[in-house]
Amino acid sequence: MKQDSNHRETAYFASGCFWGTQYHMDKASGVEETYVGYMGGKIDNPTYPEVKTGMTGHVETVKVVFDPSRTSYEDLLRLYFETHDFTQVGGQGPDIGTQYRSVIFYCNEQQKKTAEKYIGILTDKGYKVATALEPATTFWVGEDYHQHYYDKKGDTPYCHIYRKIF
Repeated sequence: MKQDSNHRETAYFASGCFWGTQYHMDKASGVEETYVGYMGGKIDNPTYPEVKTGMTGHVETVKVVFDPSRTSYEDLLRLYFETHDFTQVGGQGPDIGTQYRSVIFYCNEQQKKTAEKYIGILTDKGYKVATALEPATTFWVGEDYHQHYYDKKGDTPYCHIYRKIF
């Protein structure tokens, strides 16, 4: 796993609008920090106006920094799948476009294998999983006004509703 000097690990999840994903990840036990931003595109330092066109190749992504002694990558994967429609192709809810795809950006082979395991579990349950697995690349932190959006607004996500699956 990707670890920092405090034995924290990092995961990257994209599941439509990054506001809702960050909202749920922030509330998970063991999660220490989250940031919304962009990953997977073809330009450096993308801005929201550029990414929302769908022309840069970036996906709205959440960086999740967690303490593996208090939660696991598997716990975060379950939350990820339980808070978005991983069967929807080309967006999430009303947010349509490549920038809103369902993607797990893995940091290493163990994360990739674990994500494949959960995609397999979901497939065995009869779901047609649209979530892509891609290696993590440079994560570009999004603009300040996007960080912890729902907490600032005192609201809850419209697309990312929790539903028990596992």
